[in-house]
Amino acid sequence: MKNLFLSTLVLLCSCITLPLNAQVDATTPKTTLNYNPTDAIPTDPNVKTGKLSNGLTYYIQNNPKPENKVELRLVVNAGSILEDKDQLGLAHFMEHMNFNGTKNFKKNDLVDYLQSIGVKFGAHLNAYTSFDQTVYILPIPSDDSEKLEQGFQIIEDWAHNALLTDEEIDNERGVVLEEYRLGQGADERMMQKYLPKMMYGSMYAKRLPIGTKENLENFKYESIKRFYNDWYRPDLMAVIAVGDIDVATLEAKIKSHFGHIKNPKNPKPRPSFDLPNHKETFIAIESDKEAPFSNVRLMYKDKVNSKPDITYSDYRKSMVENLFAQMINNRLDEIRNGENPPFVYGYTYYGGTYARSKNAFQSFAMTSPEGQLNGLKTLLVENERVRQHGFFEGEFERAKKDIVARMEKAHKDKDKMESERIVGSYVNNFLEQNPIPSMDWRFDFMNSQLPTITLDEVNALISSYIKEDNRVIIMTGPEKEGLDKVKESEVLELLNSLESMELKPYEDKAVASSLMIEMPIKGSIKEYKTDDELGTTTLMLSNGATVTYKKTDFKNDEILFDAFSYGGTSLYSVEDYKATTNANGGLSEAGLNGFDKIELGKMMSGKIANVRLSIGTYSEGLSGNTTPKDLETLFQLTHLHFTALNKNKKAFKSYADKQKAFLGNLLSNPQFYFQDQLSEFIYGKSPRYTGFPNAEDMDNADYDLAYEKYKERFADAGDFHFYFVGNIDEEKLVAYCETYLASLPGMASNETYEVSDFRPLTGSHEKIVEKGEDPKSSVRMTYHGPTAYDEKEAHALSSLAEVLSIKLIEKLREEEGGVYGAGANARISNMPYDWFSFNISFPCGPENVDKLIAATLAEVDNLIKDGPTEKDLEKVKKAQILDYKEDLKTNRFWLSQLKNADYRKKDAHNILKFEEAVNSLTVADLHNVAKKYLTQGHITGIHNPEK
Repeated sequence: MKNLFLSTLVLLCSCITLPLNAQVDATTPKTTLNYNPTDAIPTDPNVKTGKLSNGLTYYIQNNPKPENKVELRLVVNAGSILEDKDQLGLAHFMEHMNFNGTKNFKKNDLVDYLQSIGVKFGAHLNAYTSFDQTVYILPIPSDDSEKLEQGFQIIEDWAHNALLTDEEIDNERGVVLEEYRLGQGADERMMQKYLPKMMYGSMYAKRLPIGTKENLENFKYESIKRFYNDWYRPDLMAVIAVGDIDVATLEAKIKSHFGHIKNPKNPKPRPSFDLPNHKETFIAIESDKEAPFSNVRLMYKDKVNSKPDITYSDYRKSMVENLFAQMINNRLDEIRNGENPPFVYGYTYYGGTYARSKNAFQSFAMTSPEGQLNGLKTLLVENERVRQHGFFEGEFERAKKDIVARMEKAHKDKDKMESERIVGSYVNNFLEQNPIPSMDWRFDFMNSQLPTITLDEVNALISSYIKEDNRVIIMTGPEKEGLDKVKESEVLELLNSLESMELKPYEDKAVASSLMIEMPIKGSIKEYKTDDELGTTTLMLSNGATVTYKKTDFKNDEILFDAFSYGGTSLYSVEDYKATTNANGGLSEAGLNGFDKIELGKMMSGKIANVRLSIGTYSEGLSGNTTPKDLETLFQLTHLHFTALNKNKKAFKSYADKQKAFLGNLLSNPQFYFQDQLSEFIYGKSPRYTGFPNAEDMDNADYDLAYEKYKERFADAGDFHFYFVGNIDEEKLVAYCETYLASLPGMASNETYEVSDFRPLTGSHEKIVEKGEDPKSSVRMTYHGPTAYDEKEAHALSSLAEVLSIKLIEKLREEEGGVYGAGANARISNMPYDWFSFNISFPCGPENVDKLIAATLAEVDNLIKDGPTEKDLEKVKKAQILDYKEDLKTNRFWLSQLKNADYRKKDAHNILKFEEAVNSLTVADLHNVAKKYLTQGHITGIHNPEK
């Protein structure tokens, strides 16, 4: 089901897929488009589109990143909204059945084959069902003609060759019911109550993709076969193929595999479903004793149905809408970062609802349990403030700068975009006719049209957004003793008060233009070391600090940054640790160099440079990202985090208030409560154990002490190691290192971390936690304890966990039908001490806990007794090598590997030997670690509902 929250974050944060977001500044080359408002938005010439004679649509693009891989999608314009009354949940069930037997891939053969070529079930191979569509996801190697042919055979089978045997339908009921069970809880219960108001009068309120338990248990075989025959047909399908292979080959594959599929003789019309208008304001105030968070949603649904952006004029209007969203969310961010914040976070946007046919102007906020009405008031008031006074020139210009910076970044990296990030726009073009112009066109259109957009145009939008009809207000939150639930009359009174409310205009204070006025006194580079094998250069600075950088061409407009120094909170006394542990996260909230967080945000308009401070258990550090253009700003931010971090108790209180609002009812959620109780069971005897923080803990957090400890931890830059990976101008980077890093104080302290005597609980134990009313359980099994670190054993143990994950899916999901998902993970670490851990987890029904634990232990015993099969080990090795080859071409991988090699005192050259290490793994290696590490007893944590 479409997740509005995640969709909103994508809308607000990802300007790569929304080519609406840009602006011209002095550095942007101006171009001129022949602008005719009624002209159609052109399709990207890099994508080949077509339609077969049977109506199937296809999109093909050659894209070299990543190498030797093609992303395949089968898109079906059919979802749960098309279900008949006897088919509730069967659109989603049909998605499952396509993995359980087709003409060319019998039960389990599909997943087995894909795993044999390195494609992981879940992580790579996947699918999803929503109200209006079903999408199948298949990445496949493109450097092998047989694998490519099999990939197209798989998606062809999904399209029309599902077997749908009675036996396999019945076998899959248990798996789908487990997925249904996973979705139960406070959020689902509250949604069932508010959805009829949110989606008033529409089928969307009656067709949640998961369906009903009763129907999933009892539907007739004919019902799902009818859904498949009615809606899985070429004229409702698209095939998308984007990857490292020529277009002609891909087109030939599509034609040969899909051209012969026939539509039904009398195809059912594919209806669309409206969201009716209503004069009333619908108010839903729902609560649940297990709800962990308090949320407020405000919706003004359009009166007319939405239309896709087709013309230049449409596209320009979407740019205006995006500027509006940018500015109002900048204001909401200022409010959340100010004194007495009314919400943990809040945002506003204009965009889609669950219904394809209707857009809405929407605001959302997460508040404290007691602060819902105040949070709603803030959203309403800020919308009204815009209506009364509009936006102002300063914030308008900053919004344009931010938007253009992100678009410039996307444009510079247009030839470096991964295939899986490209396919989504084609999915949306097929389903909702969203435009798919080229990045060059987007960029040129931005440069041509953004300067012509006026502030009046943006301000005028609010009049069309806000209305008294088609309005919905939804509040969800906890139900507990002493908490007064908001009344509908209070909401109505608040709405009525807006009519007479006279608000002051937004006050836009001027800010400085520069982070630093006085430049620090430069240090120097004492030594250069190059490593041709790794492609790195290491600088020894005059203050003792070390810098390692690697210049890459993986992205044109990306530089990533990390830094660490040993020590962290391990050097604090127990008392100081407990006093500061909940305050460290708020240190950065005060801002830098005399500028508060709001001022810094304004000063950073048009720049992409972020630095994050952290104080961990065994180290302190900084991390961030930037572009080549803004590299100096990253260095300035880094310098200031050492030398000029503000101290502001009001800013910290704002942070603490937001944390209290977030944490206020967290442990009422059964899953969070289980995590807390199991963690205490295993780690609770540590003198430093603090558990889940609560409101009282935040009130007791010692900000003054935390700030003093921060100054201690960052007093000596000389024992820090800094890392930069990306498209680096080496001459500039070296100069910035001299100016901003070598100038930092160096005290030759060379600190390390301290290791306490405490070790977690080991051996055989069981912890049962009972919490919650829903009939669902979860199991966690932990094997861990001391060991002598060995790199090959560490690799073998993590690989053994991957093998066990495969076996658990086969046994617990496919054979028993008792889980939706199950998995294992493992690691051996040499820091802070040599220790191994091997973890298994799965959710299930309470009635199946004992049976599934026994089945899991039987799989573990098989590995101890016989080791893995050669076939299963080969699956794991193939997947590891495929992931590794892809990772090698990413900045994120190199940054983490270079930093972690030093942090854990390993040889960084092992990065280049990983494929050799994988190929050298044997069944005996995994068998040996199974016998060594899985025979020492384990801790079983079980979460059950309350009796």
